[in-house]
Amino acid sequence: MQMRSLGHPDIQTAPIVFGGNVFGWTLDDKQSFAMIDAWLDAGFNAIDTADVYSRWAEGNQGGESETVLGKWFKQSGRRDEVVLTSKVGMDLGDGKVGLSKAYIMQAIEASLTRLQTDYLDVYFSHQDDQDTPLEETLEAYDRLIEQGKIRMIAASNYTGDRLSKALEVSKAKSLPAYRCLQPFYNLYDREDFERDLAPVCREHDIAVVPYFSLASGFLTGKYRSREDAKGQARADFVDKYFDDKGMRILEALDSVSKRYDTQPAAVSLAWLLAQPTVTAPIASASKPHHLDALKAACDLKLDADALKTLDDASRG
Repeated sequence: MQMRSLGHPDIQTAPIVFGGNVFGWTLDDKQSFAMIDAWLDAGFNAIDTADVYSRWAEGNQGGESETVLGKWFKQSGRRDEVVLTSKVGMDLGDGKVGLSKAYIMQAIEASLTRLQTDYLDVYFSHQDDQDTPLEETLEAYDRLIEQGKIRMIAASNYTGDRLSKALEVSKAKSLPAYRCLQPFYNLYDREDFERDLAPVCREHDIAVVPYFSLASGFLTGKYRSREDAKGQARADFVDKYFDDKGMRILEALDSVSKRYDTQPAAVSLAWLLAQPTVTAPIASASKPHHLDALKAACDLKLDADALKTLDDASRG
């Protein structure tokens, strides 16, 4: 499986990153361990998590995903096989939010403790914090890199303007720069990234690792109506997709996947991998056999006709 750079010469990822938000949410410890083992055994190597995962679930407080991963690292002894990314900045309650230097220094210790590791390969600013000077945030990351607790930094949920400003501060102050971006981007949700962020990423050669690459499962073809999603953990996430545009996209995915004798999920991910700015989409799976579509996507090269079919459906 051909590796791709995450923006650091020594941090290489397989073409798809596993979305660890499912750990401690839709998957329990045993199921999570089986998925992580299957993921690495399939030739993949990167896992994405965050301190806030999965605070949105009833009964959870955040930190559940990192805790599950930490248990797996301790049990398996395979930490060195994983490109591990986590995030800071989302609201964890009790004032634990933002990108101030003091909070980042506190949050990294909590994440490393839960993960039972002494470093992260990539540490993301999970969302922009306009109440904290960019320089202060970057100075905190500089300190953490010096301490060996993180290897590189990245950004998520930034506008193109704020990402550009952060890069300017990094250059002017000789501070670490965001070399990777995690945006909301998929075949349905594409306009904001392509208009605002893609030009910045191209100009500065920033690796792009989109989240919600399968639109919370909608682009797998699993849900064909609101009734199909009813009662599912992701029902609220997929509700907006049941419109004319969503149905056109599903029809296009069915057509292309039939032509290539593969699954809609593989086509959706292959479309992302065909976009010039995308390094490695993030995707989750709940059962080992779901990895078949993810593996297929890595080898699927869509031709111009297939790409046009999908583009027409998603832009029409």
